[in-house]
Order: sequence, then C-alpha cells, then structure tokens
Amino acid sequence: MNIGPRKLIRSILIGSILLSAAGLGVSYAVTATAEPSDYPGIQSSTVGERDAITVISTDSNSWLGNGSDGPRSEAEVVAVSPNGSLMYANTTHTRYWDVDPIENDTDTPTVEFLYSDHHSESSCPDFGSREYWRTNDYANSVSYEEWKQYVDAHSDADACTVNGVARADLSNGTTETVYSAYTPGKHSSRWHDGDRINNTHIAVADIFLDQVMIINTTSDRISWQWNATSEYDRTGTGNSPYTDWTHVNDVDVLEDGRLMASLRNQDSVVFLDPTKNGSEAMQPNQTLGSLDDYDTLYEQHNPDYIPEERGGPAVVVADSENNRVVEYQRTNGSWTQSWSYTDANLLWPRDGDRLSNGNTLIADSNGNRVFEVTPEGAVVWSVAVAYPYEAERFPVDGSGDGQAITTESATENAGAFEQPVLWIKERISGPVFQAIQYVMPAWVGLLEFGLLVVVVFSALLLGLLEAFWRIRPRIANAISNG
Repeated sequence: MNIGPRKLIRSILIGSILLSAAGLGVSYAVTATAEPSDYPGIQSSTVGERDAITVISTDSNSWLGNGSDGPRSEAEVVAVSPNGSLMYANTTHTRYWDVDPIENDTDTPTVEFLYSDHHSESSCPDFGSREYWRTNDYANSVSYEEWKQYVDAHSDADACTVNGVARADLSNGTTETVYSAYTPGKHSSRWHDGDRINNTHIAVADIFLDQVMIINTTSDRISWQWNATSEYDRTGTGNSPYTDWTHVNDVDVLEDGRLMASLRNQDSVVFLDPTKNGSEAMQPNQTLGSLDDYDTLYEQHNPDYIPEERGGPAVVVADSENNRVVEYQRTNGSWTQSWSYTDANLLWPRDGDRLSNGNTLIADSNGNRVFEVTPEGAVVWSVAVAYPYEAERFPVDGSGDGQAITTESATENAGAFEQPVLWIKERISGPVFQAIQYVMPAWVGLLEFGLLVVVVFSALLLGLLEAFWRIRPRIANAISNG
C-alpha cells in the first residue's frame, strides 16, 4: 500500500497526540483521582511509621484564599505522629512557610510557624501615607522615601498581606499569633522564615524590605536589622529593585549567636553578626555561593548549618533550581561540595534537614512529596503531600542534631531508566519551568509535563501543516497564472 508523505506525517502527528493524551489520562486516573486520606492535601491512604513526630507546612496556588480545585488550592500545617496518624492540622491561613519544633519545659509538642494571609485592597492600611510610616515600627525601619518606593512598586496588586508568626500546641490544637505585620502587595511581600531566639525575640527573613531583622514580640518593635543594600547593588540581579530583589527566604540562629540567611536571588547564603551594627554585620569571607554561580547554588531555600562538633562547619541546603539537596564543607577558608542527592522525580526541593540517624528529610515542592533518604541515596520513608514547603522531624529544628557527611556518597542513585530522565530534567528545568509547575495541578509531574508538551506541539504542527496543505494549491495556481 502506497502512503503519501502527507498521510504519513498526518498519521504520525495524530498518533503522537492520541498516545500522549492516553498517557495523560492514565496518569490522571492513577494519581489525581486517588482517594484522599484524613490529611488535608495528602493524597495517600497511609503514612509510614517513624520514630518521632513529622511536621509539614505547605504552600498553595490560591489567591485571596480561593484557588483551583485540588490539593494545591489549600495550604496547611500538618503534624504526623510516629505511628503515621494525623496529630494536628491547621488550614486557616492562605499560605504556610517555615515551621519549627520549639523546646519547652514540658512534654507538650509545640511548633512555631509563619503564615501569610491575603486581603483585598479595601481592607488594607493606607501604606503610602507619611502618618502610617511614622507610627508603624516595621514601616519606619527604612526611610520614608525608600518605603514609598516599595509601596509604589506593589501598588498594582490591589491587595496586601498579613505576615504572622504563630505558636501551636500540637496536643490540643491551641494556636496563638505572637507577631504579625502588614505588607503591601502579595507575591514578593510574603515572609517565608523566622527563627526563635528566646521567649521574647525572633529573627525574621523579610522578603518585602530585603532585610533580616530581630523582633521583640512583647513590644512589637525591631531591635536589630541588616539590610541587603549595605552589601549588594540593587541592580545586580535583573529583578526589579523594589519587588523581589533579594527574596531573602530564610534565617537561622546559629549556636554561636550568628545569623545565617539565604538570599535566593543572589544565589548566596550569608552570615551575619547581630552584635554589630547592621551595616557592619555581614561576614563576606564566609558567604556560600555568589550571584549567577549556578554550579554552586541556584535560587536555594532553607540552608541548615552543621557546626564543627558535628562534623562541620557544613551547610545542607535545598538547591532548588538545580533540583537537588546539597551539602558543602568549609575547609581551608572555602566551601567544597561533599554530598548531594537528586533523583528523576525531585522537582524544586525547598527544604533538606540532616536527621540524627544520618538520613536527610526532604520537602520536594513540585514533586509533591516529603521523604527521607539515606546518605547512599535510598528512600526509606515517603509521604505524598501537595506542594510541601518545609518538613521537620521532632524534637529539633532543621539539622539541629544531624552529622555532616564528610565523604562524598552515591549522590544520584539513578538506574538505567532514571539517567535519561535526569539528563532531560537538567536541560529543561529552571525558573520558567518551575513557574509553570507552580500553577499546574498536583498530578502533573515531569513525565506528564513532557506528554503535555508533545500534545500541544504536535497539535500546533498538525494545524500549521493542514493550513499549508490547504492553501498550497492556491499559492501554486497564483504563481502559475502570474
């Protein structure tokens, strides 16, 4: 049977569309329609046992509390007991970020977490007025002229955000906000991290004003601050200088009293001395990473510091745009990579904590899971959860009792199937890809995204060819008739 080129091409394109669509349908049927458990946002009927409480915070794709249908539309903080049962759930806020176990004088499991709530413009303060700036301790932490620059840069959002630090008793669900502040806008004004210093003071990573600050929660006043403008040029990242310039998304209080902060858009982790004036606080010779040095870090989240007595100095960090969790050792005055983990499914991790047993607990945001992996790369525990931001294992915060891995281990643990997937992922992944994943339904992973690209590309190509084939005779006829 003689099949012409036109029919052959049409058959190939239609076949690719049908096969890819069938693959998408099967994936949706298997994952998106799974029976949800008692966990908000967790699409799994069971959670495996571990030796301690695991607490997880999640982001969402909601706007003013209303998002697309599915598990990503609702953010939550959930605590899973050692036997895998639900211990605590909080879904009252628009977004959740940092969540930390808090040591106290009782056996009561307590966490502190950051949340963001979006409000429509009609219920927001008059941020631009000089009176508001004069009477608000957070606003006047920068000059009025600078505050106005930030406010004006966010004015098109027609919304504002309440950023709060809350403390919750997991045993009875009692929750109280210990500090909150309004910021104009939405996307780049949400605080992502805070770390408790003592009963009255917390350190906060302030994305909106590009600063790290220490807040006295009894007086609601800022007692110390470091602004990135003291060390960095606002024009250095390609971002707007007053909307998401640094995206300072993490701050940790170290055992020696220093602060460690993550400047996501500078691809850097910096160290600050809060005993010094803010303009002199940064220790530049300690910085891990540098702007656009993507081989070291690429828009990272949630670095954890491991001190010398536990095998460091070392930093374990979720290297988000590189789709890996990586550890760096400090030796001879410089940082050297000592361990990393990735796999074919890991997409935009935003937290990695070294546990006391030597394993690493990872929050895989676009992979929609939280899992625990050995130094050699074997997954020993996992739970499917929509869009996790941070995961912690009681009783310590982050990598608070974990050991550094001093020799490089099997970092990818990838078989014959995973290797080509990793190769593809390295080439297509990046901020644009992750942004698309951000708004996709939770069941769309790397494979589903690839199938979707095939469907769209094949359909467009088929449409263009069909249009060309239809008009080609007219064009030929017009040319022949001169």
